[in-house]
Amino acid sequence: MTSSVQRKRVRKSPEDRRAEIVGAAAEVALTEGLECITLRRIADQLAVRPGLISHYFPAVEDLVAEAFGSAATAELDALLPADPRDGSPLRHLGRFFARTTGPSYDDVSRLWLNARHLSRYRPVLRDRVLDQETAWRGRLGGLIAAGVERGEFHADDPVLAAVRILVVIDGLAGHANTGLRNHPSSVTRLAAATAERELGLTEGALDSPDPGQS
Repeated sequence: MTSSVQRKRVRKSPEDRRAEIVGAAAEVALTEGLECITLRRIADQLAVRPGLISHYFPAVEDLVAEAFGSAATAELDALLPADPRDGSPLRHLGRFFARTTGPSYDDVSRLWLNARHLSRYRPVLRDRVLDQETAWRGRLGGLIAAGVERGEFHADDPVLAAVRILVVIDGLAGHANTGLRNHPSSVTRLAAATAERELGLTEGALDSPDPGQS
């Protein structure tokens, strides 16, 4: 005589289920591209019926926007925490540049390129891209303002300085799709060099000695 143990199904709360769906879509966005997000694709990834996905996101455009926003916010929080444990804006900014240089940042670079391109045709995504750009400017501008207050930086307009720095980072990120990696150091640290000029720092001041720590 055989016996079997029936597994008890765990019903997730609507909040947890929605977060699970957005997380799965954000993963697809980073690894495959925003165009690959469909209700069926995310349902297959979560091993659920497409109807469950459409219950939370009747329009796939809303899920695409949420996926981008989730991935971009997670990266922002990792690169520029709102409340960093390290009290030195200078060291924190040095770690920021160390983490935004090299292949480890390519997936996010591609995501931004992807989102900005698609936002020309997708109004919901366009609004989310604008929200994220505002968040990144605000977070970096706030860090610069904190550095000015502590006497570590010199900048008349921290937000303007942040915009100039981010424009350079975006420009360098445009190479993510090409696979080119043989740039001279004067190019790879162009964003850091721009920040040093904007903030009245000496050359090399943002070459963080401990980029892996937070």
